[in-house]
Amino acid sequence: MHGLINRSIQNYVCDTFGNDVWGQVTGSADLAIIDFEAMMSYDDDVTTRLVDAVSLVMGRPIHELLEDLGTYLVSTPKLEGVRRLLRFGGVTFEEFLLSLDDLPDRARLAVSDLDLPELEIDERGNGCFELLCRGSVSGFGYVFVGMLRVIADDYGALVLLDHETGKNGVEKIFITLVDKDFAQGRQFDLGARLG
Repeated sequence: MHGLINRSIQNYVCDTFGNDVWGQVTGSADLAIIDFEAMMSYDDDVTTRLVDAVSLVMGRPIHELLEDLGTYLVSTPKLEGVRRLLRFGGVTFEEFLLSLDDLPDRARLAVSDLDLPELEIDERGNGCFELLCRGSVSGFGYVFVGMLRVIADDYGALVLLDHETGKNGVEKIFITLVDKDFAQGRQFDLGARLG
């Protein structure tokens, strides 16, 4: 697993729950690693143990924590680049959804060795979409649910999201676009503003 994933989990825990909780997590996971290097690679087992330990220490189900992680990744100002990468997918929420097939390739343009789960979007008609997520570590679908909630709000769209794990660990996210113009969307410019 790319270190950027593990570092994101570390940042989520430290920013949300504090450094003391992070220490409990690494201890519970029996990890000698305290700080993950974003540009290194780690065994997938390390990521699995890490997520299990966060769930154990926080006393919360894994799916809730992973969804919160997805929300964190696109709503935290210091990670604005993740949100920008996603928003390059389209002017409307529907265009964004239809561009998700290309997200792993867009991410590799930013970080060449980042291996995101394979994504496949299928438009079912009447505002319904199905997103398939195939990854080496289960649970990424929940991360995408959290991300999709924030991005839908970003576009001003009202959506319903459901997750299920299918055969061979393939995760399915069912997306129902209830109202594409539910609220005023957040302003987005292609060029980053320099402060």
